[in-house]
Amino acid sequence: MKILVTGGAGYIGSHTCVELLNRGMEVVVIDNLVNSSAKSLERVRQITGKSLEFYQKDVRDRAALDEIFDKHDINCVIHFAGLKAVGESVTMPLEYYDNNLYSTVILAEAMRDHGVKNIVFSSSATVYSADNTVPLKESSKTGMCTNPYGWTKYMNEQILRDSAKAIDDWSVVLLRYFNPIGAHSSGLIGEDPRGVPNNLMPYISQVAVGRRDHLNVFGNDYDTHDGTGVRDYIHVVDLARGHVAAIEYMQTHRGESVFNLGTGTGYSVLDMVHAFERVTGKKVPYEIVARRPGDIGTVYASPDKSAELLGWKAQYGLDEMCRDTWAWQSKNPMGYGE
Repeated sequence: MKILVTGGAGYIGSHTCVELLNRGMEVVVIDNLVNSSAKSLERVRQITGKSLEFYQKDVRDRAALDEIFDKHDINCVIHFAGLKAVGESVTMPLEYYDNNLYSTVILAEAMRDHGVKNIVFSSSATVYSADNTVPLKESSKTGMCTNPYGWTKYMNEQILRDSAKAIDDWSVVLLRYFNPIGAHSSGLIGEDPRGVPNNLMPYISQVAVGRRDHLNVFGNDYDTHDGTGVRDYIHVVDLARGHVAAIEYMQTHRGESVFNLGTGTGYSVLDMVHAFERVTGKKVPYEIVARRPGDIGTVYASPDKSAELLGWKAQYGLDEMCRDTWAWQSKNPMGYGE
């Protein structure tokens, strides 16, 4: 089976490429490297001892997609490519709508025209409405998103859902991620954000390795046990394996399916800081600052449907998430830029 992975050089994409190759699948990657590095794919080859094809192109480039689909007998697409920072999307909404929505439309058109009928979409817990109770289930209310990033995921789900209804024999699996952290246990690949990290764990690890003076904690007045935001953190390798499970599932299930990929356990920002300090022995100084636009207090998943239908369940706990994050960051203090 040959899989096209859009955004495959990125954080989640590179870890998913490892899992796909380890399962004996062939991998073709398209990535414009705006928020990623080709070095991640070199290290994917190093980890697996296997090769993959890479095209440094933009998914919005229809001619590039046609070239790939003409050259390769693609069986399934995993669509990661997109801008992904909640806070940045609030200040750059037009860039997010252009990049994230247009790329999906172009990709879906190319798939339709080349007879490729399977797609796994990288969605997000941000599609859920803020007024839901937790844990969030796949049947929980969606929409009324609190930021443009969430709206792009919500709209992309609808684009693909409508396509699955309209195009014969299409299979669409929407995977709603919660908060991926950690890295491959080798420390060879991991999260390497450009500029100031928008996500918690890379910020913590950059403070621990000396790249930053302290962590900014955005708000301590949420209705949580310590006032800081609570999230469902999941090891990126568990998340990557969820995509393999989705590909296997869609072979016998046509139409549209949606699954949460999370652990079902929520940890606060300060819980994460203290766990990282305990596991690594590194001190992480922090300061409390104002809330970030678009953030809400508590978000965690019900992963029951994924366990029942995909046969998937997160295997790694918080200690492994912190351990593997530090393995990556300590071996690559400047990320792939060294």
